[in-house]
Amino acid sequence: MANSNKSGKGPGTTRRDFLKASTVAASAAVSGSLGISRSVFAAGSDIIRVGMIGCGGRNAGAAAQALNADPGARLVAMCDIFMDRVKGKLRNLKAQKPEQVAVDDEHCFAGFDGYKHVIESSDVVVIANAAKFHPLHAMTAIKAGRHVFVEKPHGIDPAGIKLMQQTSELAKQKKLCLVSGLHSRYHTGYAETIQRIHDGAIGKIVAIEENFLRGPYVVIERREGLSELEWQCSTQYHFRWLSGDDVVQSLVHNMDRASWALGNKAPVKCHGLGGRSSMTKPIYGDVFDHHSVVYECDDGVRIYAFCRTTTGCYNNSSSTVLGSKGGANITRCRIWGETNWQWQGRSSPYQREHDVLFAAIRSGKPVNNGDYMSRSTMITIMGQISCYTGKEVTWDKINRSDFYYPPRPEDCRDDMAPPVKLDADGSYPVPKPGFTKMI
Repeated sequence: MANSNKSGKGPGTTRRDFLKASTVAASAAVSGSLGISRSVFAAGSDIIRVGMIGCGGRNAGAAAQALNADPGARLVAMCDIFMDRVKGKLRNLKAQKPEQVAVDDEHCFAGFDGYKHVIESSDVVVIANAAKFHPLHAMTAIKAGRHVFVEKPHGIDPAGIKLMQQTSELAKQKKLCLVSGLHSRYHTGYAETIQRIHDGAIGKIVAIEENFLRGPYVVIERREGLSELEWQCSTQYHFRWLSGDDVVQSLVHNMDRASWALGNKAPVKCHGLGGRSSMTKPIYGDVFDHHSVVYECDDGVRIYAFCRTTTGCYNNSSSTVLGSKGGANITRCRIWGETNWQWQGRSSPYQREHDVLFAAIRSGKPVNNGDYMSRSTMITIMGQISCYTGKEVTWDKINRSDFYYPPRPEDCRDDMAPPVKLDADGSYPVPKPGFTKMI
């Protein structure tokens, strides 16, 4: 590893009420970005110091959106496992926002402990690195009195989600913001569609179908000179101990929308099927390439959830809610049946996440997404573990479990041995449904 620098709405709400609330929220966001009710931040100024934990493409986008959200925001510190990523993203962000990027060499950090130095230097941190570390890094930031934006998923195992739940409660106590990267909640068209579902536009929900079908995600060639640990960290989406696999990593958006449509409910149980069929070369790590999960709610409603990362296959990304009077496609903002409706607006949910965050910081009225971010991620973990083990998993059992993918996040070191190694046949071992035990 590179060396570190050591410097220091509920279902009863009417659509009219929802639209009114949305207008008020949007106005608050604009007012906040104009400096209304500003608080004092770094060195007695109105500057808000922003730090990046993770320098992949997603966090580079999040950092740019944070700077867009508030003219007083200044990017001051960055970290990643790899220093070349830090320097590359710094150059790109400096070119985009030269007046707002103020990161010097002493505030570029590399290695597993780099996050500590970023938190020390910042007022708000944007976290989008390997999801294994999201709960630990968010908790460390909240303990230090920092506001947090954290990308999905919000953990990869039950132990991680329990820590994220504790993080949410501590943020409430300390009156700090905790904003989730589950961007569907910030899409005004999705929100309008779901509010109409809650208002009865499709009748009683009878079933939901969720799809996230695509080719392998962010496949990169192994660079010469990387150690095995560095290689796995460089392609973290393809290793379970870092990403939690595809139900947790990708289908979490779908399951968040499904839970939202059902009034923020969690299913009572699930059973899943999954495995690895064709994406078996070492470049694809130790994750499955297809998953199917059937979730059952306490009222008998079932959610049929599918994700796949194989080449040359049918692709689809959708959230379809079927009701007694019609249906809705949330991601297309469309309703059909007894009511026919199509949303015509435009929304930038990735930007709106940060507009709301910085407006809340400025107003002193913190926003906390901890409830749904933990629930939705735990729903996906429940399904992922069912696919791995071949067993039915209940909501009660997954929430009583303290299972984690070793090593613990706080025990990761730059010089540690990789937790996964190639088999004698030259491939990484994967779970075997019916034999693998986890919870």
